[in-house]
Amino acid sequence: MHYKKLILSMVLVFILFSCSRASFVRAEDQDETILSEEQTLQDESYLEVSGESQEYAEEALAPVRGRVLEILKEQVDEIEYSGGSIESESQIMKVRITEGPHRNEVIQAVHQLNSFNPAYNVTIKKGDGVLLYLEEDEGGNIANAYVFEILREKFLLYIGIIFIILLILIGRKKGLKAIISLALTCAAVVKILLPSILKGYNPVLVTIGVCIAVIALTLLIISGFNKKTLCAVIGTSGGLMIAGIIALVIGSMARLTGLGNDEAQMLMYIPQDINFDFRGLLFAGILIGALGAVMDVGMSISSSMYEIELANPKISKKDLMKAGMNVGKDIMGTMSNTLILAYAGGSLQFMLLLMSYNIPFAEIVNTDFMASEVLRALAGSIGLIFTIPITAIASGIIGKEKRRPAVQMIEKNPNLFSEQ
Repeated sequence: MHYKKLILSMVLVFILFSCSRASFVRAEDQDETILSEEQTLQDESYLEVSGESQEYAEEALAPVRGRVLEILKEQVDEIEYSGGSIESESQIMKVRITEGPHRNEVIQAVHQLNSFNPAYNVTIKKGDGVLLYLEEDEGGNIANAYVFEILREKFLLYIGIIFIILLILIGRKKGLKAIISLALTCAAVVKILLPSILKGYNPVLVTIGVCIAVIALTLLIISGFNKKTLCAVIGTSGGLMIAGIIALVIGSMARLTGLGNDEAQMLMYIPQDINFDFRGLLFAGILIGALGAVMDVGMSISSSMYEIELANPKISKKDLMKAGMNVGKDIMGTMSNTLILAYAGGSLQFMLLLMSYNIPFAEIVNTDFMASEVLRALAGSIGLIFTIPITAIASGIIGKEKRRPAVQMIEKNPNLFSEQ
C-alpha cells in the first residue's frame, strides 16, 4: 500500500513539473514579440513582428536551447538613428544547439547587450545554457542566430527539489501529502483556471469553482475525511467568499479598472483577441492570493479545536468555541502581517519609485495600481479574520454532534482509564 502511494505521489510530482515547464514556455512565447521589438532598436537584422506576418514570426522566433562553447569576441558598433548615434555592445560566441531540428549543430550567435540601460545586461560565459532565436534561409539552413536569454530553469529545478526533499524528510507522510496537494493545486491553476479564462469564461465564476475545489481536495488529502476537515472547509470557503464579496463591492465603489499594472494592460493586445473582464481578473487575483493564508487559518483552528475536544470530551459548545476563538486571535495578527507583507514585497519597486520622487501620499494612494494592491491586502485580511469565527462556530456545532467512537466511549465510561 505504501509503495502504491509513493508511486502515485511521484507521478503527481512529475505532472507538477510538466505543467510548470509548459506554463514557462507559454509565458516566454507571449513575451517574445515585446522583447524582439526592444532588440530591433539596436540591430536591424532582428525579425520585425507585425499583425500581417504574425504566424510566420511566431514560427521563426520559436526559441531553442543551446550551450555556449566559446566566447569569440566582444564588439562595439555605432547605430545611427534620427536623434544621432549610439554605441551598441554585443558578444559573438560559438554555440552548440541542443534541441530541435538543428540539434548538435555548432553555430555562431550574437548576444546583443542593452546600450540604453546597462543594468539589464547579463554577460554570457563559456558553458552557459542559452535560449536562441534562429533565422533560416529558404533552404532551411541557419542564416542568423541571436541569444534571447540565459537558461535559469535548472536553478529553479534545484530549489524545487530541495523543497520537496525537505517536505518529505521533515513532514514524512504529511509532507508527502502536501506535495500531492501542491501538485493538484498547480494543475488546477495551469490546466483549468488559466485556460478557462483565456477561452473567455467569466473569471469570477471560474476562480470561485477552482478555489472551492482546491480547498476541498487539499484539506481532504492532508487531513482525511473527518469532522476536522469538514469544519476547515466550511471556515475557509466562508472566509474566502467574504473576501471576494468585499473586493467586488469596494472595487466597484472605488471604480477600479483592473488595469493598474503593465501585465493587465498587455492582455488587451494578446493575439487571441479576448475581451477580458479586468475587474473580474482583479477579483480572481485577490481570491488566489488569499487562498493559502485563509486555508492555513481554517485548518489550524479546526485542528486545535479537534484536539481540545479529544482532551476534554465533556467540554461544552460555548467553551469549545471560546477556545477556538482564542486560538484564532493568536493566529490572526501574524497571518494578517503575512498577507500585507506579501503584497508590499510585490510592490516594493513601485513604492520606492514613488517615494524617490517625493510624490504626495494622496496622489500615491489614489492611483489605480496602489488602490488595487491595498484592496488585495485588506480584502484578503478581512476574509482571514472572518474565517476564525466561521470555523470556530462550525467546529463547535459539528464537534458536539459528531463524535469519534473513542470519544463517545470515554464520555459514557469516565472511569475507564482511572486507577482501580
